[in-house]
Amino acid sequence: MSSQSDSAGSIYDLGYRHYDGARLGRRHAVLSLYFYSLRGAFGLGRRSSSKIIPIAITIIAFIPALVQLGIAAIASGLVDLINPENYYGYVQVAVALFCAAVAPEIVGRDQRTRTLSLYFSRALLRRDYALAKLSAFTTALLLLTFLPQAVLFVGNMLATTDTTAFLQDNWDQIPRIVGSGLLIATLMASLSMAIASQTPRRSYGTVAVIAVFLVTTPLANIFVRGTGRIGDVAIFFSPFDLLGGTTHWIFGAVSDSDSTVALADFPGAVYPLVTLAIIVAMTALILRRFEKVAA
Repeated sequence: MSSQSDSAGSIYDLGYRHYDGARLGRRHAVLSLYFYSLRGAFGLGRRSSSKIIPIAITIIAFIPALVQLGIAAIASGLVDLINPENYYGYVQVAVALFCAAVAPEIVGRDQRTRTLSLYFSRALLRRDYALAKLSAFTTALLLLTFLPQAVLFVGNMLATTDTTAFLQDNWDQIPRIVGSGLLIATLMASLSMAIASQTPRRSYGTVAVIAVFLVTTPLANIFVRGTGRIGDVAIFFSPFDLLGGTTHWIFGAVSDSDSTVALADFPGAVYPLVTLAIIVAMTALILRRFEKVAA
């Protein structure tokens, strides 16, 4: 017969230890998520296969600028230089593919793995999460939109025989390069994230982003060329044409007479205004999505 002490159960304290360290708070949580998402945009900290596509596309976006640097080094003044307002036309497809590959991963992974509840149970608010993700993706896109144009500016400067005179004559290009790069990155980031955040399925998000960027351009071209003045409004539904008109207005350049932007014949200032309106609308859509999404 067992004694009462033998039959009695044992009680163990399995509780968590009290945390006595510094509490870094909401700002640190937002910054940590921002840098984590920025690294994730290029596959850093993940398996090697996650790095291939974003890094390869980033390299492609730099190719025109690097070619210009090479030309400036060996054939200064003998060839036509790539103008900053036209650079986006060379890399727009690469930037769109980057958005299609990365945006679904940035906003879909946490939905697929059901880790949103872990984020929202701490100091991080839902809008903090959405804005940190959007800011990180915009920063990643700046590497494809702003940095190549900065390299191009240096290439054009090296192609001249008098760099001081070049800077004096072209210093006003610097804020235009910064402004155009920021607008392009912000529009494409907000638009692709607004689309990709609607589904946790990466494949669905990728296809939807590609369709918005690549299908709308020929459709806008058809409407502008074939349906009269009413159809000209279709140009504002084509991100490529919208950003083309915006960059030409920023740099004070004239679009080719046969381009969709020229045929639509809207005042140049309309394009950046519409761009800003779409950025605001897409940001609101992203915020609404993460206010409603189940965690």
